[in-house]
Amino acid sequence: MALVQMRKAGASRADFDPSLLAVTVEEAARRLSIGRTTMYGLIRDGAVRTVPFGRSRRVPVQVLIDYLTQNTQNSNNHVAA
Repeated sequence: MALVQMRKAGASRADFDPSLLAVTVEEAARRLSIGRTTMYGLIRDGAVRTVPFGRSRRVPVQVLIDYLTQNTQNSNNHVAA
């Protein structure tokens, strides 16, 4: 069922390439399972850095990993015991 939904949206399993060093903003949002607008908000607020390539921007995959690691650690520090 999920594959059918991916194909309807114009995506396939082949579209996900784990070897990419940087991805589009839309792909970065997809990898974090957030919306495009939310992703642009994270970029605007400086929480996620991007790299300009001509008129495009790319999000380094390591930046996404660092963002998740930092926010996971922050979440664990705020859990009441």
